[in-house]
Amino acid sequence: MDYGQPVRFGVFVTPVATEDPMRQAIAADELGFDVIGIQDHPYQRRFFDTWTLLTAIAMRTARISLFPDVANVPLRPPAMLAKAAATLDILSDGRLELGLGAGGFWKGIEAYDGPVRTPGESVSAVEEAIQVIRLLWSGQHGIRFEGKFYRLAGAHSGPMPKHPIGIWLGAYKPRMLSIIGRLGDGWVPSYGYVKEADLLEGNRRIDEAAIAAGRDPRSIRRVLNAGQVDAPTLVSLVVDYGMDTFLVTDDPDEMRSFMSDVAPRVREEVETRRSRSTH
Repeated sequence: MDYGQPVRFGVFVTPVATEDPMRQAIAADELGFDVIGIQDHPYQRRFFDTWTLLTAIAMRTARISLFPDVANVPLRPPAMLAKAAATLDILSDGRLELGLGAGGFWKGIEAYDGPVRTPGESVSAVEEAIQVIRLLWSGQHGIRFEGKFYRLAGAHSGPMPKHPIGIWLGAYKPRMLSIIGRLGDGWVPSYGYVKEADLLEGNRRIDEAAIAAGRDPRSIRRVLNAGQVDAPTLVSLVVDYGMDTFLVTDDPDEMRSFMSDVAPRVREEVETRRSRSTH
């Protein structure tokens, strides 16, 4: 199961309220990583606000892409999230992607006056949120939307994002995976929560939903919060299990050795395996 996407590498930056996240992000940009992901748990007292941190990082970096990994939809109204994402995409010259999550730490969400939803409700709310966000990136005026969880009452969209922002979902269960196939642009699971068999099954469900919706499954990014994984495992995760982007260490010394040694070996071996499969 290989979708033929370019292999990309990123860092998963923990937004601790110190100088470390900025230092790690600047190092990642300078070392040639492709993407920075930042988790979004606003109720965590030791963490910066993820969106503010993403903005600060965007202003201090030049080429690396950024995304919330993943934005906490229950605490971030999708209309305002759409506005914030479009704004940061413009300010970063088109370097933002948008990760979304249904929630999960409901006690923390409730403590911050967020809605407590059942698993089914949280999935439905994410599906509505995607529709709201896309409407507010459409350039339309007087937009109306009536959902169970969200509504727009004559909203005007704008500004328009700098580039077509991808919506990537943190997802594990069948309904969320099918939403990725029908509506999303990327899947963002975490290694540990999923094993290789889960990746195969998840990709299969995404592909089935994409094909049923008339979409090309190869257009959907497969982004894994991988942590510390060796080169042979990363190669296998690409060519055997369908993933294309890996968020690895955030330690600057480990980042340096990864990009000088591991990343080139993985890309070379993936190309070798791909070329063999075409003959």
